[in-house]
Amino acid sequence: MLNFALSYAAGSAGLQAAVNLAMAKHNRIGSEGEDLACQWLMAKGLDILHRNWRTGRDEIDIVAREGGMLVVVEVKTRSSGRWGEPELAVGPAKRRHLLRAANELLHTFPEDVELRFDVLSITHTPHGPEFVHIPNAFYPTL
Repeated sequence: MLNFALSYAAGSAGLQAAVNLAMAKHNRIGSEGEDLACQWLMAKGLDILHRNWRTGRDEIDIVAREGGMLVVVEVKTRSSGRWGEPELAVGPAKRRHLLRAANELLHTFPEDVELRFDVLSITHTPHGPEFVHIPNAFYPTL
């Protein structure tokens, strides 16, 4: 019985190590994607105000300004196109989190500005990153 317990613990530790490695890669891809997104948005003339702005469990990847518009940008990055289009991962639950976070952002930094929600998806291809920018990806609902 002791051998089974040691074998199970070793297998469990190996599985946890594999999960940790996968999450580390996932987080690295996401962070690199946000770096690329900031560069891309700045090249398009947006000013980056915040990255990874958090409130509670909610987070906004990028807060930018374009003229008198405050732009909340959700960045989705994929290491390849194998798992589909990244922008499709911004579903109703993610939109609710972004709306809550944006509401708190406006309470924390009150300004008289219009608010826009964009999605910027990045897919790594053999020819370099491919960007798909969706301005006004969704609208706040009451």
